[in-house]
Amino acid sequence: MSGSALVEIQGLSKRFVKTLDLAGKLANKLGSSIREETVHALDGVDMTVAKGEVVGLVGESGCGKSTLGRIVAGILAPSEGRILYDGRDVAALAPAEAKAVALKAQMIFQDPFASLNPRMRVRDIVGEAPLVHGLVTRGELESYVDEVLLRCGLDTSFKRRYPHQFSGGQRQRIGIARALAVRPDFIVCDEAVAALDVSIQAQILNLFIKLREELGLTYLFISHDLGVVEHISDRVYIMYLGRIVEMAVTEDLFAAPNHPYTKALLREVPRLETRHSDFLPVEGEIPSPLDPPRGCHFHPRCPHATRRCGEEAPTLREISPGRQSACHLNDGV
Repeated sequence: MSGSALVEIQGLSKRFVKTLDLAGKLANKLGSSIREETVHALDGVDMTVAKGEVVGLVGESGCGKSTLGRIVAGILAPSEGRILYDGRDVAALAPAEAKAVALKAQMIFQDPFASLNPRMRVRDIVGEAPLVHGLVTRGELESYVDEVLLRCGLDTSFKRRYPHQFSGGQRQRIGIARALAVRPDFIVCDEAVAALDVSIQAQILNLFIKLREELGLTYLFISHDLGVVEHISDRVYIMYLGRIVEMAVTEDLFAAPNHPYTKALLREVPRLETRHSDFLPVEGEIPSPLDPPRGCHFHPRCPHATRRCGEEAPTLREISPGRQSACHLNDGV
């Protein structure tokens, strides 16, 4: 997989540190035990995304999915680890090369309204970046914006309007057009359909599939909705509290999940054959990333947890061809 990987993530970790303000420092001098808070958002994540592939990333809210997406898209810097783009370490690139790679990886956000500048017309939202980066001349800009809008299913007359004049689905199409305008190879979709009605979700997912076929795009598709991920993804990574716990081809993962957390998530997916079954949510609350559990992060909620699970973190390893899992229960496999 790594030989054909467009994006390869190696040992990626991210910590957010909230330093003490003046009041906190003063309180410590007076005998308090206030300390800096560190959020462990990501913990040693490894991932590959092959050229032309759609990789799904699934997990509960707060598990680090969006943080990973922002790091891969170049919005955030990692605390540890590295990202290889087309075999090259992004952090080691010369400024000109780094700028070119940054354009090749774009992001589509969850909230299609908050991610668009309300003071800019659609023409400027879509056309600003390609003009600034020299992808088109000013004379070519109008026709280029028209072309991108049409490709995303938008009328060219819309380019004179502002974001508040559109529906949620249309705004998301504008966000997609903005990302496509700089001719990327790789797109991070961060809950890109979560804020939309179900019927509009289907339209946007079909647009993603169409753009992939027409432009040869590669996607990292982040979602908490397993039904959506099953529809669009070739492979799926399951994340829990900053760690990858399972990876498999989509069909294999949904047919026979391995990790207890994956099994718990799949029990929550509504299906016709299980419509008379009782709904069984994942027991317990996801632990705080400020103080993650020792050992396997999932062990406080796992029905199969042993003492070893609370002391030793399982490694993500191959348990069958094309499938990886991080669970001590696989030691006999």
